[in-house]
Amino acid sequence: MIFPSDITKEQVNSLPLNEYQGEIRVVETWTELIGALRELKKYPFLGFDTETKPAFRKGVYHPVSLLQLAVEDMVYLVRLNKTGFPEPLKELFATKDFPKVGISVRDDLADLRKLSNFKPHGIVELNTVAKELGVVREGARNLTATFLGFRISKSQQTTNWERDSLTPKQQRYAATDAWVCHQIYQKLIKQGFVE
Repeated sequence: MIFPSDITKEQVNSLPLNEYQGEIRVVETWTELIGALRELKKYPFLGFDTETKPAFRKGVYHPVSLLQLAVEDMVYLVRLNKTGFPEPLKELFATKDFPKVGISVRDDLADLRKLSNFKPHGIVELNTVAKELGVVREGARNLTATFLGFRISKSQQTTNWERDSLTPKQQRYAATDAWVCHQIYQKLIKQGFVE
């Protein structure tokens, strides 16, 4: 086996910190969204994640406000609080033969379906893939450490994702979360663990 089946919190914390360094495109309009989807469909699969403005009080709910879509050399940050979740996005997530790869995707998909109902297909849950390969610990930090050999920061997770414009730190954080999903899946393909 080329990767550890288990990794402790201490081992994760001892790894070098890394983040996505490539190009990020923030998508806030219909035209930008259609252009992004046209580009994304040129690739064999994409990594994805979502961000939601945190609710610090019980009973307060915020709809998902950001959808991150990552390919090899680009991450699109779709501001769902500005674009909504229109038909072309629903079609992307309903397409069987175009894998959308994420970590802990159940809540992400449930949140997206609250914006506009659709039947998700072609979803790859990396926690499940990892478990089938004998990896014990789940989650973005653990799977990144296990398969990619570095750690990612979660410092921006509870920031306001509905603010008028995202800070460079928020953009980099959000892009990293989707990018590591893409990178892990790509590595598993190259090593013959997934087809």
